Amino acid sequence: LFADVLGLERVGVDDGFFDLGGDSIMSMQLVARARKAGVVITPHQVFEFRTPAGLALVAEDREVRREEETAGPIALTPVMRATVGQAGPVRRFSQWMTVAVPADLDLDTLRAALTAVVDHHDVLRARLVPVEADRPGAWVLETAGEPVDVGAWVTRVDAASARDGAELEELAGEQGREASGRLDPRAGVTMQAVWLDRGTRQGRLLVVAHHLVVDGVSWQVLLPDLHTAYETIAAGHEPVLDAIGTSFRRWASVLEGQAASADRTAELPVWRAMLADPGATLAARDLDPARDTAGGMRRLSVPVPVAVTEALLTRVAQAFHAGMNDMLLAGLAAAVASWRGAGPVVVDVEGHGREALTDEMDLSRTVGWFTTVYPVRLDAGAADLADVRSGGPAAGALLKAVKEQVRAVPADGLGFGMLRHLNPETGAELAALPVPEIGFNYLGRVAQTPAAKDGPAEWQAVGLGGDVDPDMPATHVLEVGGVVRDRPDGPDLRLSLSWVDGLLDQAAVERLAAEWTAMLTGLAAQADDAGGHTPSDFPLLDISQDDLGELENHWRTQT
Repeated sequence: LFADVLGLERVGVDDGFFDLGGDSIMSMQLVARARKAGVVITPHQVFEFRTPAGLALVAEDREVRREEETAGPIALTPVMRATVGQAGPVRRFSQWMTVAVPADLDLDTLRAALTAVVDHHDVLRARLVPVEADRPGAWVLETAGEPVDVGAWVTRVDAASARDGAELEELAGEQGREASGRLDPRAGVTMQAVWLDRGTRQGRLLVVAHHLVVDGVSWQVLLPDLHTAYETIAAGHEPVLDAIGTSFRRWASVLEGQAASADRTAELPVWRAMLADPGATLAARDLDPARDTAGGMRRLSVPVPVAVTEALLTRVAQAFHAGMNDMLLAGLAAAVASWRGAGPVVVDVEGHGREALTDEMDLSRTVGWFTTVYPVRLDAGAADLADVRSGGPAAGALLKAVKEQVRAVPADGLGFGMLRHLNPETGAELAALPVPEIGFNYLGRVAQTPAAKDGPAEWQAVGLGGDVDPDMPATHVLEVGGVVRDRPDGPDLRLSLSWVDGLLDQAAVERLAAEWTAMLTGLAAQADDAGGHTPSDFPLLDISQDDLGELENHWRTQT
């Protein structure tokens, strides 16, 4: 299972999942595939026990039971409330995946398969509805108990004229945007499926979903389920999809219930201090939702060399016991310090949010929008930035410092959204504090099935995209992030930067991108003997970084 998820030929029984390049999103893939094989483990156990041998000691052999309640209201999560509560439109706010499909795809079978998937995942049957009149501006998702007619959600488009991959990709983008325009969460239209029919050649299937009902991790459930349902129906059988452990409704309800708990409200001083001083400023004025919208955003994509990416995912991750998220943020902290010539910067970090709020929760097969957004103060300190770029000792010190800054965030940031959007008392105070100018989102590592000679493997995801209404307000002056895709020549890390035109200019953003790449290159170029633990690696110990370093140096000299 480790080898399957990580795309490796073999894995030893004592090899660590994260040392081999795994991340938190991939750990959920591991949990889901293990459960499909009849082995029950949790994401928390993957982080704690890490190796096949360790997980074998705690794995259970039991059936996952689906929760019975699949209809009724679903409370909006913090990220949903933030989105629906803004001034602009959200009707076409979407994500989509492009999938390679066989030339002889059958439209009726596809409709039946999509029906099975929508019936199985209750959030896909949801409508966005206003609540009682005494709470103006308040909304919930209302899930239909009866099956939804998805016939009109499936469309065939003649794509025979698309001569090559570039033309097919362009057509997919056009059709994805058109399909997004047909979404209507208030009417319960949450999905679209568009078959790009190329006749006797392999086609493409665009699966488009409104962002209110999916996130990036949801696609790891939806696409395999759609494939399974299609093949089962094509073979003349009724599809039986794997059970869902915890419903999105249950998770959202517990989230709402915990927002006023003592444990969550105790976090308020942390968030208050985090936002009180926003650090280095980027723009001459604040965001204006009437002027600064999605239609005015510009974009830049920057590739990081394969050798750098490979070193970060393996050697550096193992040496520093860090994830790609830590390394990207460390590089960003140094890059912003160099770019702006100023100190700390507060960044809104997006997380996958799939944290089990109770011991019995199982979210490995739950579809929905779980994303969390929370502020993190990144401080490169007095780091010698030239030494960081060259891979000197300052690079290791920077990575350790930022790793600790990220790990110091309570409960992976889950509480901030609760206090900001689900607790009226704390929400008013947090709303009055400055909003970070930079947003950050690491989308994780996307493994790919080896392609056949004449194209991608059938039912393999070959592209992703999304759309927003151009009048939707921008949430940050600058949005940055990255995604790793496994290619035949090695892992491909792409940095993405989007900014509000008029608040930043392209030349300035290009300088930041160059600095970010240079800092990541420096992190990857560190000497083989660089590395070490940080205090967060030992949560039961009260130890400083200096004392920990002395212990590790002593241990090295003794061995």
